[in-house]
Amino acid sequence: MAKQDYYETLGVPKNAGADTLKSAFRKLAMSFHPDRNPGDEEAETKFKEINEAYEVLKDDEKRATYDRFGHAAFEGGSGPQAGGFDFAGGFADIFDEMFGDFVGGRRSAGGSRQADLRYNLEISLADAFNGRKVEIRVPTTTACETCNGSGAKAGTSPVTCSHCRGAGRVRAQQGFFTIERTCPACHGHGKVIKEPCNVCGGTGRTRKEKTLSVDVPPGVVDGTRIRLAGEGEPAAQGGAPGDLYIFIAVAPHRIFQRDGSNIFCRVPIPMAKASLGGAIEVPTIDGTRAKVNIPEGTQSGQQFRLRNKGMSVLRSKNRGDMFIEATVETPVNLTKRQRELLNEFEGAGGGKSHSPESEGFFTKVKEFWDDLTE
Repeated sequence: MAKQDYYETLGVPKNAGADTLKSAFRKLAMSFHPDRNPGDEEAETKFKEINEAYEVLKDDEKRATYDRFGHAAFEGGSGPQAGGFDFAGGFADIFDEMFGDFVGGRRSAGGSRQADLRYNLEISLADAFNGRKVEIRVPTTTACETCNGSGAKAGTSPVTCSHCRGAGRVRAQQGFFTIERTCPACHGHGKVIKEPCNVCGGTGRTRKEKTLSVDVPPGVVDGTRIRLAGEGEPAAQGGAPGDLYIFIAVAPHRIFQRDGSNIFCRVPIPMAKASLGGAIEVPTIDGTRAKVNIPEGTQSGQQFRLRNKGMSVLRSKNRGDMFIEATVETPVNLTKRQRELLNEFEGAGGGKSHSPESEGFFTKVKEFWDDLTE
């Protein structure tokens, strides 16, 4: 099955700017996040496709490469062919040298790629507002302490590869082109191990769990990625380590709903207060209370805006706004006297309209019926 175009995946035109890309990514990531779609494999697959597309298009260099070569630029085994050369073979190595820094990771001095790690971290909405320092435990491989990551047995050292003479790469002439490939003898390390370490078996790595401290800044949103440089998998035989990427998921809140930097809160208003007006106190995300004046005749769905009472904005001192949505509550479990008072209220209107919305609706209904009988 052909891979979907990255622009189509995000639903943006090919000339979309950075803000448009970011906005489209955020909306889709919030919609298809696995935490919001538990057990939905299609949503999880879609979420991965969205992340993959955004990772390429948000980077100017990656985007330029993608616009020129398409998916082949990032898939070593399925690129186009040119002049009889298999793009997945020697020509891919040349392409990798030119663009290797942003196509799947950096290349270590020995020629081997380090592996990046991913860690999913769920935080509360309050943590997203305030920011938080979190300690996480990450299972990973670390440099073998016995051989110091060299992979060679104690008392010995790796020796220079005789095939590539330590370069880690070999060259071959094909027509007018000189093709450079990873050395098949040392796999790009430039050295070979004659006597492997007894502990790590020559890999230079052992399995271990490490504790890391992560600073979550105020204002993070679902899908925010935090990079810890050098905390990923170490490359074999002493190569440069990869990076660790922390993907943030903000858990739903029981009172507040978030939309970007703004917060929404539905507040039930007693019928009497909605009719007569008055003041109410509502909670805010920063832990304080805010006073809201409810005007006389407030209807369900009416919103009140509290400026600068919303979420923190990432990498800024600003805050969004908070919106209070009134939900007028119909009283229940009435006493006999309360029923009498309501009946008195209903009959004391003196011909005045107290429910203009409902009266307007039923007037339209009557007109509709009249039209049907004509």
